[in-house]
Amino acid sequence: MSVRMVYTSWVAFLVLGLVSVVGFPNWVCLCLAQNESRPATVNVGVLVAYNTTIGRVAKKAIELALEDVNNDETVLNGTQLKLTMMDSNCSAFIGTSAALELMKRDNVAIIGPQSSVIAHIISHIASELHTPILSFGTDATLSSYQYPYFFRMAHSDMYGMMAVAAVIGCYEWKDIVVAYIDDDYGRNGVIALNDALENVRARIVKKVPFPPGVGKTEIGSALVQLALEQSRVFVVHMNPDAGIDLFSEALYLGMLNSTYVWIATDWLSSLLDSNIPDYETMNSLQGVIVIRRHIPISDPEHAFTVRWNNLYKDRVVDVRLNAFGLYAYDAVWTIARSIDTFLIKGGNVSFAGYPRLSGASGSKTELAKLKVFAEGSDLRNTLLQTNFSGLTGAVKFDKNGNLLGSAFQIINVVGTGFRKVGYWSNESGLSVIPPESRVANSHQTNKLYDIVWPGQNKLIPRGWVLPNNGKHLMIAVPIKAGFKELVQRVEGSNMMKGFVIDVFVAAVGLLPYGLPYTFVPFGNGKSNPNYDELLRQVAAKKFDAAVGDFQIVTNRSKIVDFTQPYVESGWAVVTPLRGANPTGTWAFLQPFTLEMWCTTAAFFVVIGAVVWILEHKSNPEFRGQPKKQALTILWFSFSTMFFAHRENVASNLGRAVLLIWLFVVLIINSSYTASLTSILTVQQLSPTISGIDALMQSNEPIGYQEGTYVENYLSEELNIKKSRLVALDSTESYARALLLGPSKGGVAAIVDSLPIIQLFLSTQCGFTIVGPEFTKTGWGFAFQKDSQLAIDMSTAILTLSESGELQRIHDKWFSQNRC
Repeated sequence: MSVRMVYTSWVAFLVLGLVSVVGFPNWVCLCLAQNESRPATVNVGVLVAYNTTIGRVAKKAIELALEDVNNDETVLNGTQLKLTMMDSNCSAFIGTSAALELMKRDNVAIIGPQSSVIAHIISHIASELHTPILSFGTDATLSSYQYPYFFRMAHSDMYGMMAVAAVIGCYEWKDIVVAYIDDDYGRNGVIALNDALENVRARIVKKVPFPPGVGKTEIGSALVQLALEQSRVFVVHMNPDAGIDLFSEALYLGMLNSTYVWIATDWLSSLLDSNIPDYETMNSLQGVIVIRRHIPISDPEHAFTVRWNNLYKDRVVDVRLNAFGLYAYDAVWTIARSIDTFLIKGGNVSFAGYPRLSGASGSKTELAKLKVFAEGSDLRNTLLQTNFSGLTGAVKFDKNGNLLGSAFQIINVVGTGFRKVGYWSNESGLSVIPPESRVANSHQTNKLYDIVWPGQNKLIPRGWVLPNNGKHLMIAVPIKAGFKELVQRVEGSNMMKGFVIDVFVAAVGLLPYGLPYTFVPFGNGKSNPNYDELLRQVAAKKFDAAVGDFQIVTNRSKIVDFTQPYVESGWAVVTPLRGANPTGTWAFLQPFTLEMWCTTAAFFVVIGAVVWILEHKSNPEFRGQPKKQALTILWFSFSTMFFAHRENVASNLGRAVLLIWLFVVLIINSSYTASLTSILTVQQLSPTISGIDALMQSNEPIGYQEGTYVENYLSEELNIKKSRLVALDSTESYARALLLGPSKGGVAAIVDSLPIIQLFLSTQCGFTIVGPEFTKTGWGFAFQKDSQLAIDMSTAILTLSESGELQRIHDKWFSQNRC
């Protein structure tokens, strides 16, 4: 080893020794200083309602979490978490007072409240004092946009209402009645439900608010009125006390039978999880669908549940565990982990007064004792970065402070308990598979297990009934001047008859319930009423429905609901036959031209002469006086036309000529007969216009049925000038206008639906349909928008069609043909 290498090694050894001697004590001091800078305790406030099920569960879960946190050496590194609990007593005033008291006591955060009403109030204060709020309030309007220090430890009601809407959409119910508590929690929940229902094409038809603290008498009175309504799908979004009273009254009033659907939000599942309801309560809940918060099964969750159950058995706690207990437990761990991270990053727990709360004279008010958490914004940012596995699953917030990964169970109350019938999550929708177990592209989407409905019914309720108010449905019927086969009023009564009426009555007879209705004539019978005006009155709820030959078109479908078409129909054009009359005195001469007639006559004479020349020498029948022989030639020749000649032909040559001539006569005779038949029949079918295209290109007037959609179709869709359109109201006016023609004030053609044209042609001769049928539509009955009756009537019409009854009704009114 060289001297240089030895020297270098000794220098390195000396430097390392110097660093070891000087640096190690400083590093130790730095670590000790950092540990000494941590506070011995960190205060966190807790605000829950001790007199509620959720509050009692949350209180005990928070105490257990505090014990676990302070015993865990990996969290807070020696700092103890200290909780100050206060009771909100389910009062906005008391809860707000308690929250203000907590904010005087150097609390870096507040866990709770569970009440959305209190959460709204104190979140304003917390934002000013930079104190994070970890609340169980589910009100969807609680948002970090308005309250930047608000964190939601339970999933928003927005997701719960989306689960409710998914169930409603699964069974295709349309009209919903919602009963709710009239506070921030209830009102904002209804707003969220209304938004969710729009996605499944359903709507809230009636809202029934109940004031906080409502009694049974007031609930019963409201339910009596609801029993008269048409909708039978009820969503209950209330607090537990009022909600149980509502179901008790519903059972008493007979509103838990097979025609009803009851859906309760998660207030009921929390109650069922936490308590064992008595027989009367469970009896009033039979068949109810309940939305329940879904907690994925895990080892920590299972261990905590067992721990809680042991405490319940030992009567340390008086309620069973529910989802909010798990949320409360995770809330303590969330704030503990965030505080630990905050301190590791050098955060300092310090508070300062709020100078703007000082009195004008300089004296301090009681509110001036409120303190601002100096580094509250840093703790808020740390909370937003939370990401760990808790009892409820992954605990992670979005940028708005909302807990991610919402999921719910759908449960059905049956017997002494309940059973799961499905799941809902904002990622996968409805399914019978838990969201955490569901694989991509599963075929179990939008499906639930069979449900036992109220009244022990296993058939899916329709969700509506006819209003039980003793009123008949007012059915408008257009009364026309003509076309009596469709609809006509029986003289001296309000009774109706006709094809349309028979179809409607037959369909009503197939409904699974009685349908009381009264026909109301629309129109005076002297002129056709306006169909669009009638449908507008149905949309305005002046009539419940309208029965007639209504064309189903887009503009009308925007204001009313049509049934399945009971007649498939398109537009057709009818015109008169060609004006020449081939049935005159000399019509028999028309098959041949003059030249043909002359040539035929000449051949008859020539053939007669040829046969005479060949026969008169040897055949005595062709002999005699010249006058007689001339008559014989003419008679023989013309009698061959009918194969009735009596003279015998003796010569072979004469027979050959006669044979050829008879063949020619056969051809002439057949051609004449065919031509004359064509003139007398086929040529009559030649119309004056070839179809709709020719009609559009001409400037001739066009007839249409007054009051129907034809006028709008011709003028707006086909761009035909309205000055060319002539309104007509009966088959007689159709025939009269067509026979007059354009030159005498009539029309060149009429455009109407094919069934009307067929009805016209069955009673009026001399007219024909030209061109193909165009623009396929159909006739349907009209009901108010979103009417459930339209759906049931459509099913009945399809049944009529499949059974052949619809065709029999059609033949009864349309098979008569006078031409």
